[in-house]
Amino acid sequence: MSVSAREPWLMENGNVKVLTRERHGRTAQNMSSSSLRKKSDMALVSRVPYSCLRMFLSNVQEVVLGTKLAVLFIAIPLAIVAHYFNFGKTWVFAFSLIGLTPLAERISFLTEQITFYTGPTVGGLLNATCGNATELIIALFALWQHKVDVVKYSLLGSILSNLLLVLGTSLFCGGLANLHSEQKYDRKQADVNTVLLLLSLLCHILPLMFRYAGDAAAYSSSDALQLSRASSILMLVAYIAYLFFQLWTHREVFEAQEEEDDDLISDEAPVIGFWSGFIWLAGMTVVISVLSEYVVGTIEEASASWGLSVSFISIILLPIVGNAAEHAGAVIFAFKNKLDITLGVALGSATQIALFVVPVSVVFAWILDINMNLDFNLLETGSLALSVLVTAFTLQDGTSHYMKGVVLLLCYVVIGACFFVSNGSTTKQGNGVNLGLNSSSKELFRI
Repeated sequence: MSVSAREPWLMENGNVKVLTRERHGRTAQNMSSSSLRKKSDMALVSRVPYSCLRMFLSNVQEVVLGTKLAVLFIAIPLAIVAHYFNFGKTWVFAFSLIGLTPLAERISFLTEQITFYTGPTVGGLLNATCGNATELIIALFALWQHKVDVVKYSLLGSILSNLLLVLGTSLFCGGLANLHSEQKYDRKQADVNTVLLLLSLLCHILPLMFRYAGDAAAYSSSDALQLSRASSILMLVAYIAYLFFQLWTHREVFEAQEEEDDDLISDEAPVIGFWSGFIWLAGMTVVISVLSEYVVGTIEEASASWGLSVSFISIILLPIVGNAAEHAGAVIFAFKNKLDITLGVALGSATQIALFVVPVSVVFAWILDINMNLDFNLLETGSLALSVLVTAFTLQDGTSHYMKGVVLLLCYVVIGACFFVSNGSTTKQGNGVNLGLNSSSKELFRI
């Protein structure tokens, strides 16, 4: 069925609008998600006699069934049923977590469809806003319920999973698949994202150092809170500058280089209309909000039932399941020796969370009069610092092999094991530890 038959508002002066990639400008995240899409067969839908019903079924075919993860959509009604019929909060948590997986991929698909009509600049801003919608919505609902620790754990876990798990798996699999050829990538994008991650790391380390640098008796948590809020505003300024750099002045550095690939769906023209895409995007955002509320409200019960700490579930399980679709796409492109797309997904997502989602969460908590700072405690901040540094050293030469992936994966396993054996008490007790420095030791350091 033709596009004009499905979406009459795609017509312009009696002709179908010509929407090409020159206007589109696909990002690495779009390319990654496209690897999980499948072509829709409209033969059956085209036989429907009523145009409105045919248009609706066509949209359902493209949006709901147009992904290889469509089978996971069944978890969404199961989560709602489990919630209202009291099947157990553990089941609600599990079904909600699974249901978020295809929704994250569909959000990327819908933003890409809307980009056809808005152009690459507005589309890039939309993708930058919705690219990590799942993490942002979960964080906002957790803050609304005053679960600051869950916010910090989940955002930290998203950054760690992108830097170590996704990138490590991609480099490892890509290295094995291309064992007899050297994998190369453009360092420009990696260098920009690495510098921004180091800036974010500095904003996390300073409140922690501020807590331990002075006299413990004179330390005030309100000072660290004010420092964190000021740092969050500066992080948002850096993110705006990053968007300007990415979408205007140096767009060619971040646009994915597309090649003919039998496994990718051709996106020369949109498959749904602008308003259809906007309505579907709004509807799926509402569904993500419902499931995120379920996840936040049942995470403690799931922790007690499974015998896992809240920190382990938030740092390890939530990021792995919630972004499985995007992560799988990054690994697929590493197999095909397209590391620029893989790096764009892993580093781009980590940068977006570090410079946008985290400071937005701090500002939102500020609005709600909730004391959330950038002090993620010693264990969490140390894990973040080492992860950023290891990733920076791994990507410094512009080439890759499977051993680099092995190192990143082992780092992730070690960090995961650390939070697995920790029940959260270690982290909380760390707030009162003065790093073992007594007054005489401090005098020695001053000398």
